Amino acid sequence: MTLRSIVATSQPKHQPRASKHGATDAPSEPDLIKPWKLPPPKTYIFKNANVVDAANGQIIPNQNVRISNGLIQEIDGSNSAQLCSSDTIVIDMAGKYLCPGLIDCHAHLSSVPGEEGLAAAANHADAAVSLLRQPYMAAQVLYRGFTTMRDTGGATLALKEAIADDVFHGPRLFIANRALSQTGGHGDSRSAHESCCGATTSLSTIVDGVPAAIHAAREQIRTGADFIKIMASGGVASPTDRIDHIQFTAAEIRAITEVADTYNTYVTAHAYTPRAIRHAVDNGVKGIEHGNLIDKETAEYMAKNDVWFTPTLVTYHAMGSDKYAGFLPPANREKNRQVLEQGLQSLRLADEAGVTICHGSDLLGPLWAEQSKEFGIRAQALSAKKILQGATVNAARMLKQENFLGQIKEGFAADVLVLSGNPLEDVTILDEPEKNILAVLKNGRVYKSRWTKLPEDVTRAQAFIE
Repeated sequence: MTLRSIVATSQPKHQPRASKHGATDAPSEPDLIKPWKLPPPKTYIFKNANVVDAANGQIIPNQNVRISNGLIQEIDGSNSAQLCSSDTIVIDMAGKYLCPGLIDCHAHLSSVPGEEGLAAAANHADAAVSLLRQPYMAAQVLYRGFTTMRDTGGATLALKEAIADDVFHGPRLFIANRALSQTGGHGDSRSAHESCCGATTSLSTIVDGVPAAIHAAREQIRTGADFIKIMASGGVASPTDRIDHIQFTAAEIRAITEVADTYNTYVTAHAYTPRAIRHAVDNGVKGIEHGNLIDKETAEYMAKNDVWFTPTLVTYHAMGSDKYAGFLPPANREKNRQVLEQGLQSLRLADEAGVTICHGSDLLGPLWAEQSKEFGIRAQALSAKKILQGATVNAARMLKQENFLGQIKEGFAADVLVLSGNPLEDVTILDEPEKNILAVLKNGRVYKSRWTKLPEDVTRAQAFIE
């Protein structure tokens, strides 16, 4: 059997059947219940592919990768004809690279563009404003090559389910629902002159005391959270706390981490300073977000306790740039300056200590446009191999998806990128997806293509009237 060239006019396997009068049959019952469902995924062979082995940091050349039913079914370097069948679409990948889909481990899909300034971007007075913009944002994330996203406050179970059900395009989601904050903490958006209300926003909810903390943690999991996020220190975007504040008592954090443990999940903490990080880890937290101000001893402490680390340097670069000069109020700009200056050093210290580093962005509102720029920033401190691992294999392990996501291996999800260049030689090519990511596949479907050889396949065949 000979490997076939791609046929541009190939159609999905099942088409509406014509009746004897020329009309199509009525839709099947599943189509009536979920009319947005996509046609069955196609079978592809990516021939002569340079496979990016993110786990080992190497390129495996001249591989044939067969994708079918949403999975990577077979990888063969022998150019065997057994890979091919009559309905297979073959793509010649000579000179191109097949890379695992990227994973952003710190994002807030509910903080959508459309308004100016931090306050409007973080909290919309009408939740519908954010909800109606989220499908657009989710699609943009996917088209940049992020096939999976860990949302650390804001995304809902309904959003996660809608994407999984193909109502609209977006990355597969792992969510925290709302982050937990103490009164006056990083998740408290009220100014010092407000005396009531605002205890819950799309990003966070305020809890004080052990009983309230236990209830809130259980409530997040009841409503679909995959993990729990807490605010353990002050933050750049909050109005009434300082970066060096410690948030939540030891008893409150222990109560939350104990709840998470009973559900076989974990707690991650927003924290900047060594004191805040140790306070969180001492009381059972398994992940640290941001961590810009860590020192050598704290990095070694995190490594000893197998704590995940998700820096988000791009957000501070964006907020400190002239391009977004009006985004932060003056007081917040000073806090941003404090954490921006030490961001790259935190990466170096964590890497030297052996901390497992994951990829994050943490962009709000109009800053979302900078999502892909995290790669280039990290390239100033880490090797291309380690940066790519942070957005693939390390991230998959943190999500407990190491046997399904983050690698191009048989039996894994067919979440893959077709790249024009080698990201292990120059990881900054991922900074510009519009120029370097030729195609984005999730679950074996081509959701975005910038390559004439590989058309998108996520729309039903059009029935023409005339």
